Amino acid sequence: MEISSTERKVKKENYFRQVQKELKKVSWTSKKDLYKYTKVVIGSTFLFGLGIYGVDMAVRGSLNLLSYVSAFIGG
Repeated sequence: MEISSTERKVKKENYFRQVQKELKKVSWTSKKDLYKYTKVVIGSTFLFGLGIYGVDMAVRGSLNLLSYVSAFIGG
């Protein structure tokens, strides 16, 4: 059973009307809050990045120290 182009058009229109109705129900974030939350996300990302970098450097230093000690002992 094939759907006619008119029926397809009506279904599309109904779909977009429903989407429009649902979007009107959404409570949108204010610009002020959006800027505040964006700053928090950027700051958190930066701090976590620094934390990961610090841990990486500590692990790398420990492995290098272990390598030097084993080379000193092993000859």
